[in-house]
Amino acid sequence: MNGGESNEHLVDLVRTLAKLPRETEWVEFKLNKAVPEEIGEYVSALANSAALVDEACAYLVWGIDDSNHQILGTNFSPWTMRVGQEELESWIVRLLTPRLHLQFESVEVDGKTVVLLEIPRASNQPVQFKKQKYVRIGSYTKNLAEFPEKERALWRAFDRTPFEDAIAQDRLSVGEVLTLLDYPTYFRLVGTPVPSSPDLIIRVLESDGLTRASGAGDWAITNLGAILIARNLTDFSSVRRKSLRVILYRANSRAEAIREREGRKGYASEFEDLITYIRDFLPENEVIGQALRTTVSMYPELAIRELVANALIHQDFSVTGAGPLIEVFSDRLEITNPGLPIVSPDRFLDAPPRSRNERLASLMRRMGICEERGSGIDKVVFEVEFHQLPAPKFETILESTRASLFAPRPLGEMEKEDRIRACYLHACLLYVTGRYMTNSTLRGRFGIELRNSATASRLIREAVDAKVIAPFDANAAPKLMKYVPFWA
Repeated sequence: MNGGESNEHLVDLVRTLAKLPRETEWVEFKLNKAVPEEIGEYVSALANSAALVDEACAYLVWGIDDSNHQILGTNFSPWTMRVGQEELESWIVRLLTPRLHLQFESVEVDGKTVVLLEIPRASNQPVQFKKQKYVRIGSYTKNLAEFPEKERALWRAFDRTPFEDAIAQDRLSVGEVLTLLDYPTYFRLVGTPVPSSPDLIIRVLESDGLTRASGAGDWAITNLGAILIARNLTDFSSVRRKSLRVILYRANSRAEAIREREGRKGYASEFEDLITYIRDFLPENEVIGQALRTTVSMYPELAIRELVANALIHQDFSVTGAGPLIEVFSDRLEITNPGLPIVSPDRFLDAPPRSRNERLASLMRRMGICEERGSGIDKVVFEVEFHQLPAPKFETILESTRASLFAPRPLGEMEKEDRIRACYLHACLLYVTGRYMTNSTLRGRFGIELRNSATASRLIREAVDAKVIAPFDANAAPKLMKYVPFWA
């Protein structure tokens, strides 16, 4: 076996696939034939067809006779096949758009070797191989462009099936579902007792969209169930690359990583452990904030919790091969999630909350993992100001969104960009709570003494010149001037 799945599970999977009808749009059987070009076309066709018939993934299987589905075994070895100087799997993935996470598996069934290629279903867009889209028509692979009605149906399937509702693994018994899911953590976090029987447990999970009953009496686990409470994310092909990684670096660059942890469980099951792991490796800082003097973690824990939860909730699950990432440097903490934000980063603090993963967000709020709707970034900015840290930074990096917290730094050592950002976010925080920024409030934010009020005035001028804030009343007397964000 060359993958992460158990031998028993693979044997059961092979036997289940062999019992399918002859013409199946999401499974293709081969004996020994393995032409790289054809495999790439099969991947595209099977991924797209799996989405059309609402299957969690598709399979290309070597060692089963296509005519009668007898298990005969194969001599095909994908791990030794190369295309030019490139390994077969790497070559196929490179030519796919979007790139999928593919995994070949080998298993012995009745003394015969069977090789499986598990293929995630298409999501958000059709899968292409060498810029061509394919689909299965019965048991045949065809160019999708020749079947416009199939392509229209495929796009409709993308529109009607949010990521959370798609199937992560199906054809499961009640016992198998409860083995794969960390249901005790679910009930603990939502604050209800564990029901008295497996059937009642799975029905409650179904009511929150974590599982789904099938017409044949079997059960399926949805992506929502897998991503939140999987005992092991690698059991689910659709989310196994979405685990939360934490990397600790020695200095302020990525030149030398000294520690790394990759989450193995679902987000809800492992959230507290990961927050503790981050906190334990952060240096401490003595702060004087709003007349409070104490020794605390370098960054406010509430800010970390909220930004990590936001990264999980707002990620774009259609971005393959990437998951949320937390990087701890000597001078900053960066939290990155795949996908561009729905709301512009400079409006995170005031814009009405929107999420591309509404069910995930709703359930994580019920579990107490993140703050109430719309209050998260407000609390991050408040915590940063309370501890008189440099302002957080929200930005987009290629196809990702990043939030950064910065280590303590005196005002005199801050760059102009940092000062302007701090002034802007201070004005935003006050405005959304029905107040206005003044020279006095900005002095409090930076810990500037009254006798140095000219320093605060200079910071305000920088922000006005940068057009991120504006006077509330341009005709007011200088001592009565109030300021609002540019969008107010």
